[in-house]
Amino acid sequence: MYILLSILVLISVITIILLNQKEFGKLPSGERLEKIKRSPNYLDGSFQNQSVTPVMAEGKSYFSVARETLFAKKIRVTPVDSIPSVKTDLLHLDKNKDILVWFGHSSYFIQLDGKRFLVDPVLSGHASPFSFTVKAFKGADRYTADDIPEIDYLIISHDHWDHLDYETVMKLKPKIKQVICGLGVGEDFEYWGFDKKSIIELDWNESAKLDNGFVVNALPARHFTGRRFKRNQTLWASYLLQTPTMKIFIGGDGGYDKHFAEIGKKFGPIDLAILENGQYNQNWKYIHMLPADLLKAFADLNAKRLFPVHSSKFALSIHPWDEPLIKVSASAKQLHIPLITPMIGELVNMKDSTQQFKEWWKGIN
Repeated sequence: MYILLSILVLISVITIILLNQKEFGKLPSGERLEKIKRSPNYLDGSFQNQSVTPVMAEGKSYFSVARETLFAKKIRVTPVDSIPSVKTDLLHLDKNKDILVWFGHSSYFIQLDGKRFLVDPVLSGHASPFSFTVKAFKGADRYTADDIPEIDYLIISHDHWDHLDYETVMKLKPKIKQVICGLGVGEDFEYWGFDKKSIIELDWNESAKLDNGFVVNALPARHFTGRRFKRNQTLWASYLLQTPTMKIFIGGDGGYDKHFAEIGKKFGPIDLAILENGQYNQNWKYIHMLPADLLKAFADLNAKRLFPVHSSKFALSIHPWDEPLIKVSASAKQLHIPLITPMIGELVNMKDSTQQFKEWWKGIN
């Protein structure tokens, strides 16, 4: 009994110490918490999705899914070969060029109409609180925070470790002018020493006017949040970024739902839809889109071009690492969808709809 009690106490102490590390952020409090409680998307102590959204599919439990994940036969989940990439010098990039550069997974840099945006940067080589877990594929961590120029707007879709990386944002802190995030996520940034005045914190269907004719609209997504044990204390979001010349949908993470059609009806036609494509599984089909869902979402959004992300850097599911790109590429050819599939670091010309991309994932083991 005493041994068991001692073990439980030790585990509790270790957990408390871990959760008090800066990386875990801080739960919303004070005025921010009161604002959250007034949100129409907050009910019974947590944020809610538009539709009922179980994390696990019907008939599945965390235990059964964990058992399947641990003991399922995994084929090519992680590439043996190095992921190919191009190292573009972003620090000396002509600011008049309208480009996008992908860093793998859901991290990318956009320079458009004279402004620079950075979305969900995870450039530390891992997507977890511990550097020895969820490590980037070989070759996929070509870029670090040192390679990133001054950023006008850092956009964060939600607070999960593979989208909000403490190590990355702290290294980038001197380069970031303003942060755009969902309601509640600003607490983390203030806790990490960011100026409150630099944080633009939005609820769904709220918008903010930025400089020189830029507008960002925070919109629904179907997902969840949490860097600690308690979930959904901060808001997950997608965004519609309106620049003087383009409309870009930044999807973040999430499953398929009615919000895509609502967004397409309100904002369409959309020039570019950036949607998650990867780390999916039938077991969690409501919080991450399956390949067929991706195509439905793209059609609903009334978008002209598709850029699939959330792949090619971290193994967070059990599908082959290249399956998302193989499937979306085949579907795009069949349905004549203009598809953007750059290598990590390759320049995407935002206003060149004729730009072609190699199927770089072919032939990689």
